[in-house]
Amino acid sequence: MQITLNGEAYDVREGATAAELVAELELGNRRIAMEVNEELLPRSQFETYQFAQGDRVEIVHAIGGG
Repeated sequence: MQITLNGEAYDVREGATAAELVAELELGNRRIAMEVNEELLPRSQFETYQFAQGDRVEIVHAIGGG
């Protein structure tokens, strides 16, 4: 199944969760935010949210500064 990840076509398996995508991209230890179809997906929902064909996903890294 195909989603759009940060503006690029990306293949995920049917029923893939947001948590699985984070693991696949090796972002588990980073501070990130995920938006699906222009709505923020709370990190508490990463384990249960399953992508649908054509979902538009944006992942951004939180960067601290001072």
